[in-house]
Amino acid sequence: MYRRSFLKSAAHAAAASASPRLFAAARPSPKIGLGMDNYAVRAMGWKAPALIDHAASLKLDALLISDLDAFDRLDDAALRDLMRQADDHGIALFAGSWSICPTSKSFRPNRGTAEEHLRLGLRVAKALGSPVFRAVLGTMEDRKTEGGIQARMADTVAVLKACRTQSLDSGVKVAIENHAGDMHSWELRQLIEAAGPEFVGANIDSGNAAWTLEDPHDVLENLGRYTICSSLRDNMIWATPEGAAVQWTAVGEGLIDWPGYVARWAQLCPRVPIIIETISGAQRVFPYKSADFWRYYDKRPAALAHFEALAKRGHALTPFKAPAGPEGKIATQEFQQAELARSITYLREKIGLGQKA
Repeated sequence: MYRRSFLKSAAHAAAASASPRLFAAARPSPKIGLGMDNYAVRAMGWKAPALIDHAASLKLDALLISDLDAFDRLDDAALRDLMRQADDHGIALFAGSWSICPTSKSFRPNRGTAEEHLRLGLRVAKALGSPVFRAVLGTMEDRKTEGGIQARMADTVAVLKACRTQSLDSGVKVAIENHAGDMHSWELRQLIEAAGPEFVGANIDSGNAAWTLEDPHDVLENLGRYTICSSLRDNMIWATPEGAAVQWTAVGEGLIDWPGYVARWAQLCPRVPIIIETISGAQRVFPYKSADFWRYYDKRPAALAHFEALAKRGHALTPFKAPAGPEGKIATQEFQQAELARSITYLREKIGLGQKA
């Protein structure tokens, strides 16, 4: 479903880039699909068949399997069987993996070179019927490497360009995520434009927006017209003496204005499902009031002011901590499933998302 819609909409990409309002006016928006990212329930240790069944139990439209380790086999025949299983439930599959930047601190050679990893991902996505292959550059630690994040972006662009022909021939686009504080939204936009928006887009992550000290609404404005996949969650942000603290939450329990966010989503990328990746419970402090912090980040006063406005509205939360021992694993599994379920219920009942009753 999304693959066909995705390919059809390619002809409208230029108009969308020039004017999101024109794009929205030219073609009526369908009801936005609702999905889950398998990382939301990572403590379950489920493989792809069980993930599809869980998405079906939640009556979802889409499932992003963002880790190739979730597949027992990567041959085309086995992947087509999974596609048929998902089709039987009316679920569109989206495929993904991790770093394709060969010089990132988070790059792992378990899938070969960066180019081999990306080519494998494109083949997997095509066999699954996924319109995209989601990948990442790295993490905020890459901002501190020699040459900074711009050097890592250049290395990633080189890998993407080396695989351009395979991407175009397969009909699978590469969705690069704003991941774990690696790139500001304007830097990811720069990467997409440098590589080529005809085959590279954004996997937008509203939670990771806070890790680059950005308002998630600003990130949507910067990346919406490039967005081809998503991994969304809510944020609670509050001021601290050294800067601000961030704790991710279930959707509807943080600071994102979801009615406004979804309304803008419907204008910028209406055919992209809203896929939920709850990673709730932990806190991270960003000491941005220290001048040393900005050695590694791009300080833009207007963007920072919007982030600080969120922090003024927020309040401190108590982090989730599982008990020790076997009970801890069960508690973590129950916590993750509950966070995802509440998010889906909120978006379906309060916002009206999802194509299924």
